[in-house]
Amino acid sequence: MNRADEDEYRQFVSARLEPLRVTAYLLCRDWHTADDLVSITVGKLYRHWRRVRAMEHVDAYVRGMLTNAWLDERRRPWRREKVTEEVPDQAEVTLPEVTLADRELLLDLLAQLPARRRAVVVLRFYCDLSVDETARALGVSEGTVKSQAARGLDSLRALASIEASGEGA
Repeated sequence: MNRADEDEYRQFVSARLEPLRVTAYLLCRDWHTADDLVSITVGKLYRHWRRVRAMEHVDAYVRGMLTNAWLDERRRPWRREKVTEEVPDQAEVTLPEVTLADRELLLDLLAQLPARRRAVVVLRFYCDLSVDETARALGVSEGTVKSQAARGLDSLRALASIEASGEGA
């Protein structure tokens, strides 16, 4: 960006910074988040200033950028967390003791899965490989890994419930 464009950008932003901040606050009802949204918008505006300044309704376009930034932020998982005054009590987590019979049962259930599903389940959950790593190891697409893992886990759950009800014998 040349000097004249940058000066024009600075003038535009400094004249509209507070109205953008208020608009962002009205969208999200939190001043800190509003400041973040304005920062995101101003950064994107800087990158695209040459194109944006040539538009007929620059202010409307920037408000649209701000609104889209707010919508994007709302979709982020950390925005779903709620702030509380007190930390909730933490329950003690006790893991169930795994016996040799449980391990044998799991091996028997795994043996009942088709070969590709068994390979995906073992690589994903026993070897703790990512979807990408599993796909590369098996020479299949990531979508195949995801679907086979989901189906494999569903099959294991169904087989385990049948076994638990005593119908497996």
